[in-house]
Amino acid sequence: METIAPILIGIIILGLLLWLIYSTIRVVREYERLVVFFLGRLQGARGPGLIFLLPIIQQTVKVDLRERFLEVPQQTCITKDNAPISIDFLVYSKVFDPETTVTQITDFTGASQALAATTLRAVIGDIPLDDVLAKREEINNILRTKLDEVTHRWGVKITTVEIREIVPPRDIQDAMNRQMSAERNRRAVITESEGTRQSTINVAEGDKQSAILRAEGDKASNVLRAEGDKQSQALRAEGYATALQAIFGAAKGVDDKTMQLQYLDALKALAASDSKTWIVPMELSELARPIGRMMQRQDETG
Repeated sequence: METIAPILIGIIILGLLLWLIYSTIRVVREYERLVVFFLGRLQGARGPGLIFLLPIIQQTVKVDLRERFLEVPQQTCITKDNAPISIDFLVYSKVFDPETTVTQITDFTGASQALAATTLRAVIGDIPLDDVLAKREEINNILRTKLDEVTHRWGVKITTVEIREIVPPRDIQDAMNRQMSAERNRRAVITESEGTRQSTINVAEGDKQSAILRAEGDKASNVLRAEGDKQSQALRAEGYATALQAIFGAAKGVDDKTMQLQYLDALKALAASDSKTWIVPMELSELARPIGRMMQRQDETG
């Protein structure tokens, strides 16, 4: 017994020393703050780092400054047009004033959940069902603003509110499905008609381009044909001009005797024909006179 007593006393003293060290020295992380009370009176928030306290005289409450989220379970709400819907959402918050959070609210989590549920019902009650389903982002902003107005006096900032799911009644879901099906059918019909219209336009455009090309081809062909006729006429005219020049050149070398011989040949041809009626040009009689005179001179000399 005499040897056990000193051991027990040593253990007790060691325990007291450890408790004293724990009560005197605290290590506060970067995302934490210690709210210190001196004999029950608020002294303020301390940290981060190594904090020294007076045991028994100073008490502390640790506050986490990191952003946290609160999951609000499904809440049944009545819209402005008396349609019941179920909504569940998430609330993200962050402590910005640890002293106020410790001194102004006992259970922040429970208070926030109750506040979020009542605020949601109030907000949804002022909005028709169609807007609740279509304007989710707007509802998130309204909820965040209204919640932040209340939690600000608790030293807490509501950073984000996100509606996770909206479940309308079964009959409304069926009506929405029918509406979606009708909308899809309408879009399909519009798309098909647009395709048909575009196809018709493309065909008409193709026919138009083809007609334009054919007209341009006919025009070019007519132009080429006219150009060819023009060149052909020019060549014929040039040939006629050349022939006339040749005839004119030959005619200049013909004298009176040659012409008289030509007329005699013509008379021989007329005499050899079977026709009984002759038409003699006056020029022939004029040419015959020199021939007669020439024959008379020959007779006189002979």
